[in-house]
Amino acid sequence: MLPKKIKIVEVGPRDGLQNEKKIVSTSDKIIFVQKLIDSGLKTIEVGSFVAPHKIPQMDDSAEVLKAVIGNKGITFPTLVPNLYGLERAIKAGAKEISVFTATSETFNKKNINATIDESLIRIKEITKTAKKIKVRGYISTVFGCPYEGKTSIKTLMKVMKNLFSQGIYEISLGDTIGIANPAQVKKVIKEISKDFDLKKVAMHFHDTRGMALANSLVSLEMGITTFDSSAGGIGGCPYAKGATGNVATEDMVNMFESMGIKTGVDLEKLAQASGFMTKILGRELPSKVLRVLLTK
Repeated sequence: MLPKKIKIVEVGPRDGLQNEKKIVSTSDKIIFVQKLIDSGLKTIEVGSFVAPHKIPQMDDSAEVLKAVIGNKGITFPTLVPNLYGLERAIKAGAKEISVFTATSETFNKKNINATIDESLIRIKEITKTAKKIKVRGYISTVFGCPYEGKTSIKTLMKVMKNLFSQGIYEISLGDTIGIANPAQVKKVIKEISKDFDLKKVAMHFHDTRGMALANSLVSLEMGITTFDSSAGGIGGCPYAKGATGNVATEDMVNMFESMGIKTGVDLEKLAQASGFMTKILGRELPSKVLRVLLTK
């Protein structure tokens, strides 16, 4: 039996914009986030406290967070790579942060210059220091790696166990290069459901090969009720060549709502937010549903 509602974690202002060559101004980011809030989204990832020289697109995350944090009833996670990033996030008023690792040693080394075990030690330092701040976890390359190819479910289980033991309240499983297929997704979720509560698991699909909605539907049927998506379908991964295109929030909302599953999102207002970013970026965004709505 399918759920009556699902939760969407909007990652466009962070995971989307960090992969854009054009650096969007702070004021435009704030307008974008406000429009996303107006659409009904309750969880919006607004920035990343990584080193500015690595991802300059996120250099103003503190300013963006400070500008929107006063909106009641909305959660604004920000990505934190280390204790210094955590310190910056706390100063900006963060009430929730995200940490990240992967199931691929090579990807982890290229992404954060650490092995999987080293990354888990770093995360433990963050979770111990974060105290009252909620922590969400990301695991990349769950369905395949741009460098190693196939990745291990055994490694995934080990990493998930470690993160949950640290008090992380939810783990998002990333299809970093958009290579997953429904059969593979079903297999992974079946395995992790043996040891973990699926209510604490989210799926983060990229639409690189046009499979994100199909994979989301299978995840829903397997018991997943939280999904990451990006307004307009912007984004990807700076450390995975060709991995452009998070699954579009409009496409996700349209699919679930047409099935009678509530998302709490007003599709017309969401399209206004993505339409705004279309003008700022100066190009058409990948979302199919957005194109339909913008031509009306």
